[in-house]
Amino acid sequence: MTDKNAIVMYLATGCKSGYSPVVPGTAGSLAALVPCGLLSLLPLPVSAMLLIAFIVLSIWAAELAEDIVGQKDPGCIVIDEFAGMMITFLGIHFTWQSALAGFFIFRVMDILKPFPIRYLERTIPGGAGIVLDDVAAGIAAHLVLRLLFLSPWMTSS
Repeated sequence: MTDKNAIVMYLATGCKSGYSPVVPGTAGSLAALVPCGLLSLLPLPVSAMLLIAFIVLSIWAAELAEDIVGQKDPGCIVIDEFAGMMITFLGIHFTWQSALAGFFIFRVMDILKPFPIRYLERTIPGGAGIVLDDVAAGIAAHLVLRLLFLSPWMTSS
């Protein structure tokens, strides 16, 4: 494997979390909590710009990794989980409660793929298809998490 391919696979597998022998998507989502927490320390406009750049990087890395592995949307590619998790937490105060709730809500959205998430996964090819369904799952999870914070037993502070 060339150095470029090794770097691409390191990125695409979420710093190798995608090589987990069981539930690599969940392992990737757990690993994504670290950059989500770090991103939450930045001002919202900076976080949003970095997130957009990360989504573009994710599409590129997922596309190349798919070619390297020689398989359509292989389970080891979890950079899409990172992008979805980052969207889930964008602008949300990061606490252990929000991390736990956001993690579970994102995983449910990513696994069940309610409309239009499954549609995106099935109709968009390549790296964009790998990443954009998780972007949609992240948006849905973000909205649910925001609604959860409106409840009297869960606050965002």
